[in-house]
Amino acid sequence: MQEQYRTVARAGVHESEINRSRFLCSLAPAATEQEAQDFIARVRKEHPTATHNCFAYVIGADASVQKASDDGEPGGTAGTPMLQMLTRREVRYAVAVVTRYYGGVKLGAGGLIRAYGGVVGEALDALGTITRQRFRLATVHVDHQRAGKLENDLRATGRDVREVRYAEAVTIEIGLPDADVEVFTAWLADATAGTATLELGGEAYGDATA
Repeated sequence: MQEQYRTVARAGVHESEINRSRFLCSLAPAATEQEAQDFIARVRKEHPTATHNCFAYVIGADASVQKASDDGEPGGTAGTPMLQMLTRREVRYAVAVVTRYYGGVKLGAGGLIRAYGGVVGEALDALGTITRQRFRLATVHVDHQRAGKLENDLRATGRDVREVRYAEAVTIEIGLPDADVEVFTAWLADATAGTATLELGGEAYGDATA
């Protein structure tokens, strides 16, 4: 499992004009292949009169799913350079659709490759990317007396507090980088005079702290 990956910070559209053709790159995060395909369908619906709606997406922290389409452009001149831009920038769980409105000037194969790849790169720069870090989910069980201070301490030290539940005891769900488990276990014992217990769970991804 990848330690971390980069993805699109937010959905958005970036537009460029190249030799009178309009290129609109719609970019969005996508958690699954179905989400990516739904996004492509939405963009196509928004631009039914466009000359082309080419796409590329990368799903999986290890880029296990990669798809691209030239949508009528000469083979390898649109979807492939778009996909290459995403993978070269190490962007994962993301989908790009480049909508082209033809302006009457042919760009040639090299021009198309530069245009389609370039507008995806510009969109990534404009919208920004974020890094997601692999975490181990962990649950802290602590008594009511110490729960408030412990929660404050966790937040103050930048821990990824996901959920706090109050019952007979208090459970605080957090995300821990694997490398921190040992140090955190010792810190927890010290902070709660050994009264809290730590239960390690599965793995997930969360925003990496700077």
